[in-house]
Amino acid sequence: MARAAAAISIHAVRDQGRSLDDALRRLGRLEDERDAPLVHELCFGVLRTLPRQESIARELLHRPLKREDRDLEALILVGLYQLTETRIPPHAAVAATVDATRIMGKAWARSLVNALLRRFQRDRRRLLDRPDPVPEVRWLFPRWLLERLQAAWPNHWQEIVDASNARAPMCLRVNRIKTTRIRYVQRLGAAGSTARPSRNTRYGITLDRPVSAATLPGFADGMVSVQDEGAQLAAALLDAKPGERVLDACAAPGGKCAHILERAGNQLELTALEIDPARLESLRENLRRLDLSALIVQGDARTPVGDWAGVRYHRILLDAPCSATGVIRRHPDIKWLRRDSDIAPLCSSQKRMLDALWPLLLPGGTLLYATCSLLPEENQEQIQAFLGRHGDALARPLQVPWGAAQPFGRQLLPQERGPDGFYYAALEKSSP
Repeated sequence: MARAAAAISIHAVRDQGRSLDDALRRLGRLEDERDAPLVHELCFGVLRTLPRQESIARELLHRPLKREDRDLEALILVGLYQLTETRIPPHAAVAATVDATRIMGKAWARSLVNALLRRFQRDRRRLLDRPDPVPEVRWLFPRWLLERLQAAWPNHWQEIVDASNARAPMCLRVNRIKTTRIRYVQRLGAAGSTARPSRNTRYGITLDRPVSAATLPGFADGMVSVQDEGAQLAAALLDAKPGERVLDACAAPGGKCAHILERAGNQLELTALEIDPARLESLRENLRRLDLSALIVQGDARTPVGDWAGVRYHRILLDAPCSATGVIRRHPDIKWLRRDSDIAPLCSSQKRMLDALWPLLLPGGTLLYATCSLLPEENQEQIQAFLGRHGDALARPLQVPWGAAQPFGRQLLPQERGPDGFYYAALEKSSP
C-alpha cells in the first residue's frame, strides 16, 4: 500500500501540477496508518532526487511508457529510490513495488517492473557511476534555478544546493507563555527525545531525530509548535510591544503570527489577514491550540478594503508570497512545480503588497518584509525599488549575528542541520 500511495502522490506532482502537500491530503487516511512515515519518506525522497531516478529509468526502459501509464513510471521511480537511497532490503523493496502494480490496477505490469528493478541491481555500478552527468542529474536541480542561484550566489551556490537537497531538521518553538526552553528540553528528554537549543532564537529547539508532532509532550495543550529556526527570527525583528496594533498581512498557517503574540504575552491588537479561505481554518486552529487571540480576516493585501484597511498599525508583517526557493528541502516539489516564468509575476505581486500596505503604517512604525526566497529580485532589489518610490521609508540595518548583510536587509541561506533560507528587511516610516 505504501508504494502505491507514494506513486500516486508523485504522479500528481509530476504530471498534474499539484503540490505534494495537496497530493498527500487527497490520499485520505491510509488503510494502515503505520505506513504513513514510509509514504512520506518515499515521496520526499523521490522528489528530492528526481532527475537521478528519471535518468536511470529512461536507460532501463526500452521505450517510453504511454502517457496513461505515467503513474506506473512514478512507481518505477519509487522502486529505484528504495534501491539507491534507502536501507530497505533489495528483495523486500522489489517485491513490495511489484505488488503495488496490483493495488494501482496495473497488474499487467508486474513482470515489467520486476524485470526492470532486477536489471538495475545487476547493472547498478554502471548506471550510478556514469561520467559527467548533465547538471540537472549532478545537482538534482532544474537548470533554470541552478543558473539563477549561480548568478546570485557565485561563491555559495553549491552549498545552497547541497543544503537544499539534504533532509530538513525538525525545529520547535516553545510557547514562552506556558513554559521555558530549558524545561521543555528536559520534558523531551523524559519522553525519550534529545534536542539542542537553536543557535539564533531564544525559543527554538532542534530535535536530534524527527518525530510526529502529535507525539510531542504538551503539543495538544499549546506548549510547543513546529517551526523552522529561520522562520522564528521574524517575531524578534518585528518586536511588537504589548498594547500595539499589529497587522500580519499573509498570516496562514499562523506560525509567525502566533510567535508574535507569544512574545508580547498575547497582549496585542493583532489582525491576521489571509486571502485564501481554505487556509483560514488552519490559522484559527493553530491560534486556538496555543490559546492566543487575534482578529482573523479574509482579505487581499494587494487591495486593502474593509474595516481592517481603515486602521493604522504600529507594526506590519508582510511575509510575502514568493518563489520559496529557500525552503526546498522541506518542499522538494517546489523544484519541479516552480518555473522561471513565475518569478516576474511574484515580484509584481510583492510590489503591489508593499505599496498597498505602506499607507496603513503609523509614522515611526515598522514594516517587516520577509520572504523564504534566495533570489535578489524578490529580496534586496525589491526593497531598493520600494525605497526609491517612498521618500518616507528607511531600511533599518539589522544588527544580528546571523545571515549575510545585503545593501538592504539580511539574507539567511539554507544550512545543513541549520535554518532554512529567509530574507528580512525592516522598513521604518519617518514622522511627518
